Amino acid sequence: MQKTIQTDIKFAENNFYSSEYNNEELSIFDERDIKSVHEFQKTHSSYTETPLHHLKHLAEHLNVADIRVKDESHRFGLNAFKVMGGIYAVAKYLADRLGEKIEDLSFQTLQSTEIKEKLGELTFITATDGNHGRGIAWAAREIGQKSVIYMPKGSSLQRLTAIRNEGAKADITEVNYDETVRMCADLANENGWIMVQDTAWEGYDDIPLWIMQGYAAMAKEIVEQINEDGAEQPTHIFLQAGVGSFAAAIAGYMINHYRNNPPIIVVVEPDQADCFYRSFVNKEGIREIVTGEMNTIMAGLACGEPNTRAFRLLGQYAKGTFSCNDNIAALGMRVYGNPLKNDPRVISGESGAVTLGLLYYLRKLTDDPQACREILLDSDSRVLLISTEGDTDLSKYQKVVWEGLCPN
Repeated sequence: MQKTIQTDIKFAENNFYSSEYNNEELSIFDERDIKSVHEFQKTHSSYTETPLHHLKHLAEHLNVADIRVKDESHRFGLNAFKVMGGIYAVAKYLADRLGEKIEDLSFQTLQSTEIKEKLGELTFITATDGNHGRGIAWAAREIGQKSVIYMPKGSSLQRLTAIRNEGAKADITEVNYDETVRMCADLANENGWIMVQDTAWEGYDDIPLWIMQGYAAMAKEIVEQINEDGAEQPTHIFLQAGVGSFAAAIAGYMINHYRNNPPIIVVVEPDQADCFYRSFVNKEGIREIVTGEMNTIMAGLACGEPNTRAFRLLGQYAKGTFSCNDNIAALGMRVYGNPLKNDPRVISGESGAVTLGLLYYLRKLTDDPQACREILLDSDSRVLLISTEGDTDLSKYQKVVWEGLCPN
């Protein structure tokens, strides 16, 4: 059932939502497999566990029981979560090419001269709004290989420069994200390069799967941090979606881990690229594709074609999805950056903050209680958010937080 909530957000209930477990889909997030992924990621000398902040006073202000936020701006010094998928996917590809098990390798081993001689010169290629491409460029450089990165029309020059600073050949195209993905796939085929993309299509599934498993390691960290704090498990997890790989990875691990009492998964998208929202409204279980320029400040979520695997998983386990305009993301950025009392401050970019903006909107700014009822959000709810990026576009961050771009 489709609900319209004032003019800022729209909600689509997932008519295929099920509490039944599809073990085939969830098996890729098996505890042992993700533990192996995480153990490899930790072999890099720059690995650090990112903080899970407790926003106690904000929870009181919004009349919910608890708010925890995973701050991915601290990840590998790259200011965003994307490298968690890239580092594992690149390593798993190399392990397979070497005929080795990833469990028997470390990042230091892959950096060795001996391994480089066995592999020869490789080039990795990807399409990106910025964060994913920077992660792939960084991973390729760290193992002494090359990378080619293309960004869609309208991408941030600051993010382009950051990618080039990691040693990549990088440029901005004249087409949208999905067309840029197709262009990169063609170049990979023509030149014998390795396509490392977090969206899947027919005939291209392994590397997107490995990227999703890399993302799932963040959920493993979160569970461990919740247990260390002696906190209760979340009842609700708000997850932002572009192609859906990140959202599906976190949801898959959490549902698999908490299968006796699974949290409610809420998908959040920009209204200019709301392919999951449109798909859920469709009611027939068909992937809807958004085309055009998809003009939104949430550049990391400006994707019009859902990852096929992510769509299957979220199509079963997400309660529903919200389509939000840019001022919801801007609201989240300002709330994170201006904490109540001694709550920790979080520097969160446009794509990282939209989930908090939505939570704030639902609890404080809308006079329609139906919105919260749709997702069973009330004063007993324990909410988990993930701020997926910091100020990766500093100029845009300042325009929103300092100068009031996209006011409520």
